[in-house]
Amino acid sequence: MYAIETENLTKIYDGTVAVDHLNLRVKKGTVYGFLGPNGAGKTTTILMLLGLVEPTEGTAHVAGINVMEKPVEVKRITGFMPAEGGLYPNLSAIDNLLYFAKFYRMPRNEAEKRARELLELVGLKEVADRKVEGFSTGMKQRLLLAQALLNDPEILFLDEPTNGLDPRGAVELRELVRELKKDGRTIFFSSHILAEVEEVSDEIGIISQGKLLISGSQEEIKRKFMEGRYLITVETKEPLELEGLETNVIEWRRSGDRKLVVYAERDIREDLVTELRAKGYTVLDVHLHEPSLEEIFMELVYGRGAK
Repeated sequence: MYAIETENLTKIYDGTVAVDHLNLRVKKGTVYGFLGPNGAGKTTTILMLLGLVEPTEGTAHVAGINVMEKPVEVKRITGFMPAEGGLYPNLSAIDNLLYFAKFYRMPRNEAEKRARELLELVGLKEVADRKVEGFSTGMKQRLLLAQALLNDPEILFLDEPTNGLDPRGAVELRELVRELKKDGRTIFFSSHILAEVEEVSDEIGIISQGKLLISGSQEEIKRKFMEGRYLITVETKEPLELEGLETNVIEWRRSGDRKLVVYAERDIREDLVTELRAKGYTVLDVHLHEPSLEEIFMELVYGRGAK
C-alpha cells in the first residue's frame, strides 16, 4: 500500500485547470519531493490530499483512506505546514500550539508537554511565551512546523517549508526532515527550489501547469528522460558555421562558437564525426552527456535549451 495515491486528481477553478489528471504514487516512509515553479499546482494538490479542497474529478487515498469519503480520518494522521499564514499573531508561540492541540482533543498537560518539546525541537524554546506578532518570517516558519507535528503525524505535508529561513535555518530544517524520516514518517516536501528537493528526497515528481511531467528516483528520472533520445556534445577546432545537419537528429543547436549539442534517437557519435570531418572540421571531442536534474527540470518545464 502506498502512503499517498491519486488517480486522475483534477481541480478546475472558474475554467482554469489548477491540477490536471494527477496520478501520484508515494511510498511509505519516504521523502517525496514535489518540485515545480510557483503556480504549478503544488499547493492545490496538497489541499486536495488533506481534504481541504474538493477535487473536480478523480480520487485520492492517504494511508489507504479515501480522502473525499473520510477527510476527518485523514486529518488525524497527517500534519500540514502551509507556505504562509495559519498562526494567531496576538497569541504566544506556546498558546498557538495549545490552541491547535484542542482540535486533536489532547489533555492540557499532555498538550503543553508536547508543545514545549516541539518548540525546543524547532529552536523556539527561548521565545515560547512571546507573541507571534513580533516573530520574524523564519521564526513563524519554525512555529508552523511545530504545529504540523503536534499530533505526531504518520504523513507530513510541507508546503515551501524553507520560505523566509536564512541559509542556516534552511539547512537545519532539511536535517530535521531527514530525522523525521528515520521515525518512519512519510514526508511530502513541496518546493520550487530544486537544490533542496534534490538533497532530501528519495523520489521526486516534477509538476508544471498542473501536470505531473515525470516522477521517480533521480536515476529513474534520468533514465525516463533519456528514453529514445541521446544528448551528444561535439567540440571542433574551427568555429562552427553549419546551417543544418545531414545526420538524422531530433534537434541540434550551437553552444558557443565551437560546440554543437545534438539530440538524437540513438547514439550517432560516429556518424556525426564522419559528417563533420567531411565538411572540413577537426573534431576535438565528442561524448554522450547525462543530464543533471536541473537540466531535466529546465527542459521539461521551460523547454529545451532554456537558460
